[in-house]
Amino acid sequence: MKKLRLGLIGTGFMGKTHALAFRNVKAVIGDVPEVELSCLCELPLTRAQEMADQFGFAQASDDWRAMVNDPDIDIISITAPNGLHHEMALAAIAAGKHVYCEKPLAITLEQATEMAAAAVAAGVKTMVGYNYIKNPAFTHAIELIESGAIGTPVHFRGWVDEDYQADPDLPWTWRAKKSEAGLGTLGDLGCHLVSMAQGLMGPVESLIADTQIIHKTRPLPDGTGSAAVENEDTASAIVRFASGAQGTLCTSRSAWGRKNKLDWEVHGTKGMITFSQERLNELQLYQNDGPQSQQGFKTILTGPAHEPYGAFCPAPGHQLGFNDLKIIEAAAFLRAITGGSACRPDFNDALVFEQVIHAIDRAAETGMRITL
Repeated sequence: MKKLRLGLIGTGFMGKTHALAFRNVKAVIGDVPEVELSCLCELPLTRAQEMADQFGFAQASDDWRAMVNDPDIDIISITAPNGLHHEMALAAIAAGKHVYCEKPLAITLEQATEMAAAAVAAGVKTMVGYNYIKNPAFTHAIELIESGAIGTPVHFRGWVDEDYQADPDLPWTWRAKKSEAGLGTLGDLGCHLVSMAQGLMGPVESLIADTQIIHKTRPLPDGTGSAAVENEDTASAIVRFASGAQGTLCTSRSAWGRKNKLDWEVHGTKGMITFSQERLNELQLYQNDGPQSQQGFKTILTGPAHEPYGAFCPAPGHQLGFNDLKIIEAAAFLRAITGGSACRPDFNDALVFEQVIHAIDRAAETGMRITL
């Protein structure tokens, strides 16, 4: 297979996960093209050079525009702050590059729609960073539901909580500004929950919602005063799926003690499946079958029977982690590029997820039920 050359924008948490995924995907998965780590872009150039050496990139740059127009680069990975995704992705698409962008796709629906349409028109492959739905445990949950293991799904309950904005004394950052971050906890955390809810239950048809800003202002980093927080710290929605099933979605970035509490339950007419991201190698399955004295939740521990777990480790119970899910995501992207298969979730899929989180925001603002 043709070697593909990668240009990566950003060296933070997500930039590092992309670098690790593309460095390791061939060794782990096997039947994907080799990826050459060609250029790493960051500001200032000294930082770019330092991290290019650490991550294993051949070159460093402080000019992302020059990088996306380099004819020797095939893929652009975007892990820059949210407000830059739109401009960077459109430039990369115009240059004929395949684009792997972290979520949220954009800070407005108008921008996200433009990005999705541009990718389709250009015929390039796109991927958006929703690696939780690449978890073998999650895909097995979908298979269980489709097989009728819990009957007809009738209710979804999901929540995703973290505490990275719980402290009122944390300094103000770009994440509090709508023009740079877009939505708050919905854009950062809630969109992950939506991606899982729709993967399990199908599309959301309508919803009602409420949001709140807990800490109205935050101190400026230079100590000169404070600035307003413009986007939500918590959000809650009651949703109706197109299937007729009901559900609730709740998210908070100000939940003390919660680190990555992304949990969900699917209630069916014959049983239930539950999951917690902090125990990402497990599903809990309850089936209303057999004597009541013997009924109860059973733990399904992922292993080689749940593809592609076996590509990482031949033994169950040895656990996959966050960066492993990123490798699975990168493999799907590479296979789509070389084989022409559909790439999920692409920009169009991400647009649907973001339509839901923006509908939650509008429903909270208007007090009305929003139909998607």
